[in-house]
Amino acid sequence: MSSIVERIAIALPGLPPQFDGMTLAVVADIHAGSRNSPFAVVKEVVETTNSLQADVILLLGDLVHASARASSYLSVLSELEAKEGVWACLGNHEHGFVWHSRYLGASRAPSFDRWRDLYAEAGIRLLANEARPLPRERSRIWLLGVDDAYSGHDDLAAALVQARRDEFCLAMTHSPDIVDDPQMRAVDLVLAGHTHGGQICLPFMGPVFAPCRQFRRRASGLVSVNGTTLYVTRGAGEALPFRLNCPREISLLTLVCERTASGRHERVSATETRSAVG
Repeated sequence: MSSIVERIAIALPGLPPQFDGMTLAVVADIHAGSRNSPFAVVKEVVETTNSLQADVILLLGDLVHASARASSYLSVLSELEAKEGVWACLGNHEHGFVWHSRYLGASRAPSFDRWRDLYAEAGIRLLANEARPLPRERSRIWLLGVDDAYSGHDDLAAALVQARRDEFCLAMTHSPDIVDDPQMRAVDLVLAGHTHGGQICLPFMGPVFAPCRQFRRRASGLVSVNGTTLYVTRGAGEALPFRLNCPREISLLTLVCERTASGRHERVSATETRSAVG
């Protein structure tokens, strides 16, 4: 089962010119270890993502479906390569909250320190309510990793304390509901997953349901919320084995200064970028 590659140029007025043309490969919701995401599919996601040769790779949570097999699947993700780093945040599955059990409590899951170690062993830098600078040619932007809002682990304020609010801030997180945090006005671009795009989308209606607020508007794609740009990826996998008019997705985002933006939006099959596995 292949993902498509969604190629989008995003116009951002506050982006420093040194970052004009920066590319981000965005991958979320692989759900490695579920029936639909065995090793062959995970390897295909890795190979397709690497073929995009993005400057940065961002992994937005729910990379594994069950934490008990995390170490074996993270070893596959260790093959991801990007010139300016591979970064990740955690999703609800990493915290032991599956989509139907938010109010029933979490199942057993590794501690955050254990997740940090597992990601470090895979060469992936994990951020949880933290900020790190991404430097380029005497300039920089701030990358914020905000923990999962769906399971109640988010703390945007803690991440913003570590960043410069007068400089460009890019936040990666799992649930798009973080965009309703009042402090989100300090963030220029938010990248999220979690929704799977709704998985079932009907003509003229869109998603039947997605686990986020205002799901018909925020389940996937690019939207402006209170002055902040939000992009939600449909995800590169799923646990429930069906999709309708809502294919799997790996996103390649090109950041452009607003004055140079072309508004181009391409959709390309992953099998056209790299041969499918299996």
